[in-house]
Amino acid sequence: MSDRRFAAAAAMILAIAMVAPAPTAHAEDEGILRVYMNSARVLKLDRPVSKVIVGNAEVADATVADSKTIVLTGRSYGTTNLVLLDADGNAIVDERILVSIDEASTVRVFKSTARTVLSCTPNCEEHAQTGATP
Repeated sequence: MSDRRFAAAAAMILAIAMVAPAPTAHAEDEGILRVYMNSARVLKLDRPVSKVIVGNAEVADATVADSKTIVLTGRSYGTTNLVLLDADGNAIVDERILVSIDEASTVRVFKSTARTVLSCTPNCEEHAQTGATP
């Protein structure tokens, strides 16, 4: 392929990449608020909240910092939901919450068919174990 044809093909690919939509998340990932266990996430709202409802307070906790700011804290691994209502009872937020471990701070140990996941923040502690036990 000549340099001119190669440059034209590269320019066309670049142009297509610039206008093509970005890949979308899986449908199951849409509409989920993610927070790590023992970590907080700040939610800024466009209008004041009047009522805060968490489906399972053992999984996550929501604290009102001010009328337009909610602090969401992951308490335990799992899923629940968060509903925020305004003074008229209209839903400001109605989302699922996924509380998970910070994958960046985990170590997986494989021994034959057994797998152990250690959460290392700052000391390593066993998070999960699957498969055969030694």
